[in-house]
Amino acid sequence: MERMRRASITLLRHRQRFWPRCRAFSAGSNGLLEKLREQNEADIVALPEHKARSSLQDFLSAKAGRMASDASHPIEPPSPPPSGYHHVLTPHQILQTLDAAMATFHLHVESRIASLCGQGFYTIGPCGEEMLASIGHALDPSADAIALHYRHLSVSVLRQLRLGRKLEDIVLDRARGHVISKLDPVTGGVHCAIGSAREESAESNGGGDYVVTSTLASQCPPAVGRALGFSMAESLKPNAFDGNATKPVSFVSLGDGSVHNAHFLSAFNLARHARFRNKKCPLVFGVSDNGLSISYPTDGYADYLLSRAQPATSSGSRAIADRDGVPVFKANGCDMFDVYDKTRQATNYSRKYSAPSLILYQEIIRRFGHAATDRQHAYLEADAVDRMAESDVVASGIVQAAEQWNATTYGEICDRFEEIGGMVKHGFDAAAEEPKITRRDEMIDRVSQPMVSVPQLPQDLLVSNDGGEPKQIKGKRTKKEVMRKHMTRVISEVMEKDEKVVYIGEDVEHGGYYLVTDGLVKTFPGRVIDFPPDETTLLGAAMGFAQVGLLPIVEIPYAKYLDCGVDMFYELAISNWLTNKQRPNGMIVRIQGFDRGVFGGNFHTHNMISHIPPGVDVLSYSNGQDYARGFRNAITQARNGRVVVFVDCTNLLNLRHLHKKDRGWETPYPAEDEMMSFHDVRKFGDSGRHLIVTYGNGVVTALRARHTIAEQGVVSNESDIDIIDSPYLSDIPNGLRDALTNGRYDDVLFCDICKEGPGSNILSSTVMGLKKYGLLPPKWDFVAAPRTYNPLGNVVTFLNEEDIVLAFKQMLSE
Repeated sequence: MERMRRASITLLRHRQRFWPRCRAFSAGSNGLLEKLREQNEADIVALPEHKARSSLQDFLSAKAGRMASDASHPIEPPSPPPSGYHHVLTPHQILQTLDAAMATFHLHVESRIASLCGQGFYTIGPCGEEMLASIGHALDPSADAIALHYRHLSVSVLRQLRLGRKLEDIVLDRARGHVISKLDPVTGGVHCAIGSAREESAESNGGGDYVVTSTLASQCPPAVGRALGFSMAESLKPNAFDGNATKPVSFVSLGDGSVHNAHFLSAFNLARHARFRNKKCPLVFGVSDNGLSISYPTDGYADYLLSRAQPATSSGSRAIADRDGVPVFKANGCDMFDVYDKTRQATNYSRKYSAPSLILYQEIIRRFGHAATDRQHAYLEADAVDRMAESDVVASGIVQAAEQWNATTYGEICDRFEEIGGMVKHGFDAAAEEPKITRRDEMIDRVSQPMVSVPQLPQDLLVSNDGGEPKQIKGKRTKKEVMRKHMTRVISEVMEKDEKVVYIGEDVEHGGYYLVTDGLVKTFPGRVIDFPPDETTLLGAAMGFAQVGLLPIVEIPYAKYLDCGVDMFYELAISNWLTNKQRPNGMIVRIQGFDRGVFGGNFHTHNMISHIPPGVDVLSYSNGQDYARGFRNAITQARNGRVVVFVDCTNLLNLRHLHKKDRGWETPYPAEDEMMSFHDVRKFGDSGRHLIVTYGNGVVTALRARHTIAEQGVVSNESDIDIIDSPYLSDIPNGLRDALTNGRYDDVLFCDICKEGPGSNILSSTVMGLKKYGLLPPKWDFVAAPRTYNPLGNVVTFLNEEDIVLAFKQMLSE
């Protein structure tokens, strides 16, 4: 208590320095939102949020002696824990925490008013969790990475205050998110997300305020990736961190409903696995428990899941329990001092030991429902809804600061509350007048970082002999190898040239299932890394690696396995669009186990490409030489922030022969200065009247089918049919457009190795695009693999030569 008394005296001296004489903040607006407020005044006054704000204002005024006191609803401050506080907020920190809490409350009230007036579009509420703001004081804003649950707005506000931003600017930017202004620095007018504009000074080592989507706990796997990536990034620049104080920690928060979500469970499991394997993973999970997941009562399950199932620790740690090697700290989420103290303990632990920890913020009561659309009376009794609305954690925190710590007077806090309310109202008024997204081309442009221009490959290197063998530069003779050998070599090449490139996957250290990474772990120790078999955390970790400055290559062992982590795949894809190009996740994703094969059945020979979200570059090469050229280009594009996916056909990896024993599918390794851009296509023949368009294993199949077609006399010789290998699958490559522009072909057959039918194949979209641009000849057709699943030990369900021969004959006969 003596410590608290001395701190209170210091606080009393400090408050006037932090809160100078308050000024009235005039909105000064007669704009659209102000007029709508006047028109909807009766409905606004009836809002429970508006009533709660008026009640708090009256309470403060009464405490300040400006109006009669109403003792019917006394406000009690939170009680200190029996053991007291081991870390105490400074005078400056208390007043800053109150500012963040009051601003958060006002922002929520004004968001509901804006929504009622038809000008606000995001109403998920942070009310009841405002005093979590002091989390921001336990973290280093210039070093630590932070990703916040959508109810933890006050933490973001405080963090920005610590970085020197004015509160007026912070609340204006948040208002912009609510009314979807294009000037919103976080998303540029497409969403209302917690975060901040990219801060180069804070993010040089992976720190910063990372934008979180609304997908439950999707922020958790990348947070683990950032924690794991810190040590790797440090090893590349060993003098980056000066002592423990500046070593970054990755902090991620979520709600008690989100602990049920697979994203959290996968991330928590990976963090525990890292601890089990003694891998550096300085990560702090923060879980706020308000007892409800919208309407579903969680009934303390977060506590049961995270701590009660484990015995209390007997070590010197102040953590209450140890969950499989992860210490669990518990804090009263309504007590700013306890929140700060326990968060500080957890971050100190994680920073010191480079190990994960978890904080459970308890005793929180949700106010006003999950969002404006939440019908609380449908699942709660009326008196419960009223009690929840009356549980004013902001008022409780003010009483704690004013009466227990003498940090402020009620007169000062009353003026400050009114001033911040004016700031927020003015922010909404101003933001509502700002421009919104109106142009579709802007939405398309921001899905990915710009494509980097690369040196153009001489056209003679993109035309192959009719037998299938690519032409060679005169005088050059190098050893020919199968595709897999070139894949290994080009990966080694890019890792040799750029130490930031890391290769991660399942079983990749010993070479992987197809030996593509054979020997790389010896050449690049610590940069070829095995992960446990979970695609969600694998892709999430890659996202985190990219965010700390690494350039990950991620291997998905089989194409079907992408389905297991597809939501995280979409998360890393949408980031560039969501953040208005501020936070790309440049990487390469290698997908194996695709198309024709007899091993593993359908789950290892998957031939559907269902997941191509906007902004992702997808490629499928047919031969080793083009793969190496294309991979060099891909690493260049990934370095610039693009997400590039390679879909590698199993049948091609070790294929030597095209016809009989001709070794026609072995190729020499290309010169180091040769790159193949996304828009380059390869031609097999350049004088025919008929054209076949395909990719990947379809090229080999088409070449063999062409040979059969000529043997059967359908055409006079093979040179009558040109084959275009079009490896870029995300768009129509310019090379294909150019080939069809002059109308030289009588007909075109599109041969897709994926299954026919909706959502399965690529070339049906290509066909429609070419038709839209008037590039198709009058006669064309399409053939694909049958719409079924692939049996073990059998290739009957894959696109074969007979399919192409029959489709070609039918096309000619039409």
